[in-house]
Amino acid sequence: MSVYPEQPRERDRWILSRRSQRNAVDPRRPHAFLVEEERAESGEIVSVATIFLTNRECPWRCLMCDLWKNTLTETVPAGAVPAQIDYALDQCRAGVTPAPNSGKTLAFNRLLTVSKGEGRRDACPTLRQIKLYNSGSFFDPRAIPPGDYVAIASRVRAFERVIVECHPALVGESALKFRDLLTVTHVGQAGPPHSQPTPNPSREGNSAAAHVASLPSIGGVGGGFGIARAALNSTAHGAGAGQKLEVAMGLETAHPQVLEKLNKRMTLDQFRRAAEFLRDNDIALRVFVLVKPPFLDEAEALHWGKRSIDFAFDCGGRVVSLIPTRFGNGALEALAERGEFSPPKLATLEAALDYGIGLKRGRVFADLWDVEQFSDCNECFEPRRARLHEINLRQSAQPPVICDRRRERTG
Repeated sequence: MSVYPEQPRERDRWILSRRSQRNAVDPRRPHAFLVEEERAESGEIVSVATIFLTNRECPWRCLMCDLWKNTLTETVPAGAVPAQIDYALDQCRAGVTPAPNSGKTLAFNRLLTVSKGEGRRDACPTLRQIKLYNSGSFFDPRAIPPGDYVAIASRVRAFERVIVECHPALVGESALKFRDLLTVTHVGQAGPPHSQPTPNPSREGNSAAAHVASLPSIGGVGGGFGIARAALNSTAHGAGAGQKLEVAMGLETAHPQVLEKLNKRMTLDQFRRAAEFLRDNDIALRVFVLVKPPFLDEAEALHWGKRSIDFAFDCGGRVVSLIPTRFGNGALEALAERGEFSPPKLATLEAALDYGIGLKRGRVFADLWDVEQFSDCNECFEPRRARLHEINLRQSAQPPVICDRRRERTG
């Protein structure tokens, strides 16, 4: 029998009981930041500032997640998140190599370049895009105070693309408001209030619905954003301008039973509705897909990885990011002891990326930090890593790496 509980509340307790301590983080500093290269929708390779914001932990307790390690237990003070963005961009502008406090970012160093910029606080001139990743949902008002939206938008508006992450249950009105703030050039240009509903997690039997229902409203004049909205005295946003904003959502897997076990409290239908909401409102969609989540063997993992890429593009995704499922949160280690989880082989990540690239339906990226842990051959690892990096940048098939030693060992 599985050691993993069947009921959501029991799963929460089981996952929490296997955690280690959080890392010490400063609410006025991002816990990490870096500059990376990525192929843009235009086909150009552009520099992207990626800032890992420090904020309150996500309310969901996902089985595979270790992002809580660099989060707080309370909402950050007003102004803290804009200060974090200022700090990270100032370091880029000064040409200082990012000094991350996590092994995740250190592992990127071989692939990164740090850009120098002058004169503008809102963006380094050589940086084209920015990712604001907050270990949860950007549109969770307990994580990112809505009263800071105006200040955040003013700092990132000059970027061609602003990418944030969010759980599908929290994609709604606040995304439209932030989208509008990114497109204004003065206070009279923000769009009017919108009436599209936020997808309701309670319709999916989501036991986190009580948390979502308790979140303070950001749409009325009593909320922080409502005050800012009233001050903007707006008109309609420009047609097509909303493509400045891109929302990254974690699909994780299209396997419905495994998705339910991940404790994400989301169904495929809920993801589909949230994706449709973004598409209907001129917001681009990026999709995170796990390569080999728990409860799947290697062959099943590749099959469902491919089906998950298909589902992501069917939902209108412009980008699919393939994330190898890693140890590190305590819960996956406990499953591994019972044979219910093992990390993916590098070959599975390679095959999933090759499949996604071959579809030519959108960009597909393999997450390469610390990717050496998935390799079973030291002799051919570096050429294989370089090949994956080249595919990420070129978005085209590359010749496979032939390794006689690995072929002899695997038979």
